Amino acid sequence: MVILSRENQTTIVEFVLQGFSSVLQLNISLFIMFFIFYILTISGNILIVLLVLFNHTLHTPMYFFLVNLSFLEVCYTSNIVPKMLLIIVTEHKTISVVGCLVQFYFFGSLAATECVLLTVMSYDRYLAICQPLRYPILMTGPLCIRLATGSWLCCFLLTAITMILLCRQTFCGPNEIDHFFCDFSPLIHLSCMDTSLTETTALATSSAVTLVPFFLITVSYSCILAAILRIPSGTGRRKAFSTCSSHLTVVTVFYGTLIATYLVPSANSSQCLRKGFSLLYTILTPMFNPVIYSLRNKDIHGALKKCLSKKSGFFR
Repeated sequence: MVILSRENQTTIVEFVLQGFSSVLQLNISLFIMFFIFYILTISGNILIVLLVLFNHTLHTPMYFFLVNLSFLEVCYTSNIVPKMLLIIVTEHKTISVVGCLVQFYFFGSLAATECVLLTVMSYDRYLAICQPLRYPILMTGPLCIRLATGSWLCCFLLTAITMILLCRQTFCGPNEIDHFFCDFSPLIHLSCMDTSLTETTALATSSAVTLVPFFLITVSYSCILAAILRIPSGTGRRKAFSTCSSHLTVVTVFYGTLIATYLVPSANSSQCLRKGFSLLYTILTPMFNPVIYSLRNKDIHGALKKCLSKKSGFFR
């Protein structure tokens, strides 16, 4: 452990991420599994981005927001997984305080951005189903850009408030974080200063970017459900629901893992359980999002077939 002495107090300059296990054989198995998941996550999300960018039939508001979400998932997992893989298979389990704070900042900002982007996507589906005739007029290209840009900027700025307060904290021991990345709770517990303001601010900002979007998503889908139920034909109802079923599935999985991570473990006081649930939204959810969006999506299927046919024709 590297420390600096200052006025009879030791200030930590690096943390030790404990990861999952000290058993080498188990760590090797975990490394292989998580590495495969990471490759699948990156490949799946980049594939969706490329399909949308190079297929003009997919240049619609829904797929514009999907590209933002897929790009976010790539950044999100790349912020956590490479370092996690490193501490699993090597003895180098340390991370500098600055590196830890930077990792937390991007983790918090990207998670918050995902909450807001999912809300924007639910609003897009609300307009498409509840106001289909006015949809092209209301959901214009400039509005899509403003909504996406606003989602990214607002969340990064809000998280910066907590980040500034966290940077003012002094960490003076112990220096071990019982986690595989720098989350807020285990990090703030290592501070030797008063953390009440930082924790209150973090609670307020996190509530603003999670509970408010969740409320708006609930309102949007309540209106969507009411509109679908008013459609007289069963075929029409199924077609209308299919346009938002993928997004609804992603919202359910994302918020379900958040609730499981931050409510269930706190009740049981189990850090091991918290790690397990954290894996859901850091690795599994980003990996399954491309699958969920492409599994029953005829537009994605068509774009992929078109791309593959061009490739096969090129190599003939």
